[in-house]
Amino acid sequence: MQIAETLNQGLRREYSLVIPAAALAARVDARLAEVSKTIRMPGFRPGKVPPNLVRKMHGEALRGEALQAAVNDGVQQLLSQHQLRPANQPQVDLQGEVAEGADVGFKVAMEILPTLEDVKIDDLALEKLVVGSDEIAVDEAIKRLAGQQQRTEAAAPAYEAKTGDTLVIDFEGRVDGELFDGGKGEGMRVKIGSGSLIPGFEDQLVGAKANDERTVKVSFPEDYNVAYLKGKPAEFAIVVQAVETPVEAAIDDEFAKNFGIDSLDALKEILKEQLDSELGSLTRTHMKRKLLDTLASRHDFEVPETMVSSEFDQIWAQLDQEAAQDADPAAARAQLEGERADYRRIAERRVRLGLLLSEIGQRNSITVSQAEMNRLIGQEAARYPGEQQQVVKFFQENAMAAAQLRAPLYEDKVVDFLLSKAEVTERSVTRADLEAAIEDEDETPGSAHIHDHAGHDHAGHVHGPDCGHDHAPVKAKAVKGKAAAFAAPEAEAVADVPVKKAAKAKAAKAEAAPSEPVVDVAAPVAEAAKPKPKAAKKVAE
Repeated sequence: MQIAETLNQGLRREYSLVIPAAALAARVDARLAEVSKTIRMPGFRPGKVPPNLVRKMHGEALRGEALQAAVNDGVQQLLSQHQLRPANQPQVDLQGEVAEGADVGFKVAMEILPTLEDVKIDDLALEKLVVGSDEIAVDEAIKRLAGQQQRTEAAAPAYEAKTGDTLVIDFEGRVDGELFDGGKGEGMRVKIGSGSLIPGFEDQLVGAKANDERTVKVSFPEDYNVAYLKGKPAEFAIVVQAVETPVEAAIDDEFAKNFGIDSLDALKEILKEQLDSELGSLTRTHMKRKLLDTLASRHDFEVPETMVSSEFDQIWAQLDQEAAQDADPAAARAQLEGERADYRRIAERRVRLGLLLSEIGQRNSITVSQAEMNRLIGQEAARYPGEQQQVVKFFQENAMAAAQLRAPLYEDKVVDFLLSKAEVTERSVTRADLEAAIEDEDETPGSAHIHDHAGHDHAGHVHGPDCGHDHAPVKAKAVKGKAAAFAAPEAEAVADVPVKKAAKAKAAKAEAAPSEPVVDVAAPVAEAAKPKPKAAKKVAE
């Protein structure tokens, strides 16, 4: 195999490879001898078909298979000989016609992962914002639970409803004098002041008594989720069946037993543990972002453009999807276009930090054990009742999917390692201060809101869509929910880089083809660039 470098520019590499005609012919002969032992043909016993007849019938297909294998071996030899770590799937192009008896040339193009000579992780200094879960916070949590357990009781007939009371009503609404779809109902419960109905509706029920009849006049919001009702004035005929007043739940041991807890003290202890865990998670999120900001400020190296483009495309797809759900999609998309460069920089930051975290993990022998991997697969399988065995088998047989599943845990381990090395000073703050600090970072494009990916082991970008870590500063837009006809609009809350197709070998798929089908010569190249199952060192956020 003749290999010559034709481009070495930054992280881009291109090579010209030539398969000698004799080497290709030898591969064809070897494949012919193998197939001749098993091929069946009318008039001949199995294994007794003359080789020249097999060559005449299936020569082109056999040559295609041989060429495929030769290209695959050539790419593997190239990667090994030049010690290349592809950042993306190598692009393979056959050069010219594939003529029998002639050498075959092809070009391989790729971007490689950068070599990180100087990784600066010493002298890390971080501030840890600490919030104590005091008795006041626990009591407030108890009160919120009590509010959720709040029941109501029927008021006296002469009682006039006020904010916080619940009315049971029948209603019939009309727009332009016509009853509209979804505008009629019976026995609907409405809590005054809840904001669950369109603005102004609940306010006009204040003072109502049981058996009252009222006319409520409102206008649908301009951004209402039913097009023909947007901005329309409406009139509702209301009949109040009953007025119910809230009854405060007694906060005692009996209250705790409603949650399956023996006593109020035990319930408070559980809530305290939950608050501690929640506050600990917020503290770690803040520290992690500051850590990544520090790493980003210390390292500036070239990153593969294909990886940046792939990352940007994923960010942009999310943003575009949210813009499509905006009240004015065209305006939302126009705003996004003005920020395209910012999000491109965010994508580059993600890739750079991902590569850096991966390098740190590998240098410090950070791994995910098989026991931990089995636990991850078990947790994922539990999400699909009745299909657990299929899910487990899928991850066992799909190295890329397993890498995506492994990536978040591996990345957490790298972050924990770095946090353990850092000099940490603590500062006591309120929960509001901590949440405000995180929110301030949310509003700074690219400063700490990353979704880093590394996951490289002589292969491409690994990406887990459900990784559950910090996400890009996507400016979420309110999505109109499927509310009742007059309810208030509600806000709802990688894989391989494609390989450029190479020119297909001239291999006919005969009806009585050899034992394996002829496939595109790009396929084995794609396989060559994929991570092997043993590649456990992955990072992704």
